[in-house]
Amino acid sequence: MNILLLIMAQSMAGLAVFFVIGIVALLLFFYVIPINLWFQAAVSGVPVNLLQLVIMRFRKVPPGAIVHAMIASKKAGLEITRDELEAHFLAGGDIQVVVRALISADKANMNLTFNTATAIDLAGRDVLEAVQMSVNPKVINTPPVTAVAKDGIQLIAKARVTVRANIEQLVGGAGEDTVLARIGEGVVSSIGSSVNHKKVLENPDVISKLVLGKGLDAGTAFQILSIDIADIDIGKNIGAALQMDQAEADKNIAQAKAEERRAMAVALEQEMKAKAQEARAKVIEAEAEIPLAMADSFRSGNMGVMDFYKFKNIQADTTMRESISKPPTKGNNK
Repeated sequence: MNILLLIMAQSMAGLAVFFVIGIVALLLFFYVIPINLWFQAAVSGVPVNLLQLVIMRFRKVPPGAIVHAMIASKKAGLEITRDELEAHFLAGGDIQVVVRALISADKANMNLTFNTATAIDLAGRDVLEAVQMSVNPKVINTPPVTAVAKDGIQLIAKARVTVRANIEQLVGGAGEDTVLARIGEGVVSSIGSSVNHKKVLENPDVISKLVLGKGLDAGTAFQILSIDIADIDIGKNIGAALQMDQAEADKNIAQAKAEERRAMAVALEQEMKAKAQEARAKVIEAEAEIPLAMADSFRSGNMGVMDFYKFKNIQADTTMRESISKPPTKGNNK
């Protein structure tokens, strides 16, 4: 009895293993040979045979993505072949985004070909977003742009730019950063050419017209539809600040030159004092030689006593005349 039960148990286990193996084999068969996808393509009118779906597995191409993309394009009235979709997938593109972009462009009556769409996708741009932006333009808010009018007043402007994607320029065209940089340059140039900042505040649309007329969207992936000045704020008085800085610099230069002249005057005064002291020393030296000369004259008999007294009288008379010629001092005003 026990042997019979053991045999039955082994038989049940074998049947379970066989059943599991069968299920796995069946799933593997339907994975390798996607009959459901073939049937779905057949009822949708897409010409794909079962062998092509099997070969896609070996080429590392998902048959489901290809079939669904072909069905969507077929129902939208677009003729896209299986080889084109496989080639774009193998090149690293997103076939679902490309097909959706082509359908959107066709419904919007836009001239977008499959080659152009795949080129845009492989270039790293979102082709579906570009198509949507062509239908529904995008509004870009520029960062604050600072500029100075001719009267020296600083203005801070913010603009809103309405752009539409230029499908033909998406490959090789400049991006959004270039458009914002050009608009900022145009705003600075427009404000800088204004004679008075009040005119800019009164008519901000002048900036929009000037900037829009410069063709800033040339060579970019966008087409600028409008430029609207959203806000203008008054900043610093740059002209007055520059004049103050210039005046301070001129003052420092004048002080430096005055200090230079003062130093030269002090040096000249010191030089004159030195020369005067040198002359005084020579006078004293000459006066010291007078007694020696007189003594020598006495010894040689060239000068007598009367001559000496006469010299003293002349000297006293000269001293008196010098004292009379000098102006009176405060103590001698009486």
